[in-house]
Amino acid sequence: MDQHLGEYIGIEADWSLDGGHPHQIEVVSPHTEQPIARVAASLPADVDAAVAAARAAVDRGPWPRLPPDERIAALRRLADLYSQRREQMAQLISAEIGAPISFAKRAQVGLPTMMMSAFCDVAEAYPWQEARPGFFGADVRIRREPVGVVAAIVPWNMPQFLIMTKLVPALLAGCAVVLKPAPESPLDALLLAEMIEQIGLPDGVVTVVPGDAAVGAHLASHRGVDKVSFTGSSSAGRAVATACAANLTRVSLELGGKSAAIVLGDADPETVAAGVRSASLSNSGQICNALTRIVVPAAREEEFVDALAARMSALKVGDPADPATELGPLVSRRQQQRVRDYIELGRREGARLVIGGTDLPTGVDTGWYVQPTLFAAADNSMRIARDEIFGPVLTVIPYEDERDAIAIANDSDYGLAGSVWTADTDRGIRIAEQVRTGTFGVNQGYTMDPFAPFGGVKDSGYGRELGREGLDGYVETKSIAVAG
Repeated sequence: MDQHLGEYIGIEADWSLDGGHPHQIEVVSPHTEQPIARVAASLPADVDAAVAAARAAVDRGPWPRLPPDERIAALRRLADLYSQRREQMAQLISAEIGAPISFAKRAQVGLPTMMMSAFCDVAEAYPWQEARPGFFGADVRIRREPVGVVAAIVPWNMPQFLIMTKLVPALLAGCAVVLKPAPESPLDALLLAEMIEQIGLPDGVVTVVPGDAAVGAHLASHRGVDKVSFTGSSSAGRAVATACAANLTRVSLELGGKSAAIVLGDADPETVAAGVRSASLSNSGQICNALTRIVVPAAREEEFVDALAARMSALKVGDPADPATELGPLVSRRQQQRVRDYIELGRREGARLVIGGTDLPTGVDTGWYVQPTLFAAADNSMRIARDEIFGPVLTVIPYEDERDAIAIANDSDYGLAGSVWTADTDRGIRIAEQVRTGTFGVNQGYTMDPFAPFGGVKDSGYGRELGREGLDGYVETKSIAVAG
């Protein structure tokens, strides 16, 4: 690990699962392309040990048997400690995945901080037990009990946010969690593990197993796991669902997206461009619910294209450690090449390249950067309009009328998010009701509210995170009938 970084975040350079480990993950800076850290890489045996410890914590330990208010108090202690180390966590995430430090502070760490408190509020009002009159005369008591051992498998793009959507409700429900972070971003998960250790949770309640896809596959297919919560690509989600089906393991999947922003003819181009810039290009476009298909009225296409191009051209691209940077590098060389390949594909498909391209941004000599890229005059059948690119690439698609716009938005394998932009809010709500997605925004990109459920349909997965529904996913409902 870079010495300064190691001292700053306060974790050891070589983090071992059991005091010594021969296999390591090398974490490389997306900005400098140089190694910044090494951590122990889990093996299947490490996963087996973690699941066994979690199984013991669930079957025999105190955590699931505590009153809910005691678990809530423990998570509030974690939230307090987390808040004290927000700056450290933001610096760490910026270093390992290349997120601009301003975005890391605001979203990568700010959202998880709010989410912990919000989930505790949800848990305080949650109906852990209730009584109902039975149809046959007996009283029925309903108990909501922990689902058991949870495998939480998260990607690298929003690592702490995605960890918290799984870890916090699972712990509040009384579950034990085996957490597998992505190999690109293990450091933030290990710093979180340090905080969890400090608040004194019982043994086996949380274990972090950094590792590659094979480690994730072993964890997802483990017979000692009661529920898998997975966030990642749709192709990987299918493999996880198949593995869970073999064991009848409960599973929730938050997968990819290719969300559409429907722009109505009464919308203001500058307002739309500002909103889309925030909803589509934050984190260098590496966000599952990014608005990447901009569906605009054909008669006003050039106005909206010009406004978008001006906003995108003005973005400051560069060193993620610079507070002024708005667009950092992509997470890896492989991701950079993938996005460049899609830009070339868009050209071959006949879309008009307005700004951007495959060259490094001006003033950038190293790092896995891609220019903010805008295509216009595209057709929804093009692959740049259908595939999740996961980079700073937007595609403008013209439409003829409102029905056509809704049809374009719905003509996608994905259904995670979307938006409509209009001066008529009621009209916007009517359109929102007709687009088949799990989440939608009117005059905004969908904002993940910790009190509202988040998730998708179609190839974007199933199950919901956040809100009361996020807690529902980690409990089993038991009915007890009591004769009078």
